[in-house]
Amino acid sequence: MRKLIYAINLTLDGCCDHTKMVPDEDVFGYYIRLVRDADLFVYGRKTYQLMVPYWPDIARNPSGEKKSDVEFAQAFDSKNKVVFSRSLESADEKSRIVRTNLKDEILKLKQEPGNYILTGGVSIPAQLIELALVDEFCVLVVPILAGEGRRLFEGVSLQEKLRLKLVESKTYKSGSVLLHYVKP
Repeated sequence: MRKLIYAINLTLDGCCDHTKMVPDEDVFGYYIRLVRDADLFVYGRKTYQLMVPYWPDIARNPSGEKKSDVEFAQAFDSKNKVVFSRSLESADEKSRIVRTNLKDEILKLKQEPGNYILTGGVSIPAQLIELALVDEFCVLVVPILAGEGRRLFEGVSLQEKLRLKLVESKTYKSGSVLLHYVKP
């Protein structure tokens, strides 16, 4: 069965609003590898619209972009995406909009052969966590205090406490810390 991995950037005070953070060049290699090894992305409409067409446009027209941005864009653009949305009217050729039951669709996707499924953002991952469908958590804590913005796991309601096992931690030159957890 394929694993579902949740990857997110987070400020030290728990903010996961991408506008409150400055991208770290030294952690981009980690994300490039994570994206390259994934088979599929699962997003909600908001995260999908942040990622597409931004990254596919860089993949198609890389002139003037940083090498790491181009590598990430090419890896991202090469993958299929599933977007859970009731309001999104259309998606690019590598994406499929799903309007049915989130749990049933994810369980079906996890049964398909291949490498892991990667998700990001907040709303859909929160629902997936509540449904106990996320297998691994990759949280990158950046050394910034945002003081405001949406908080990670805000509003997540669990039936019982979810214990996780730390399998990797890495500190980057920027002071960012990667924490990789799995369900035991």
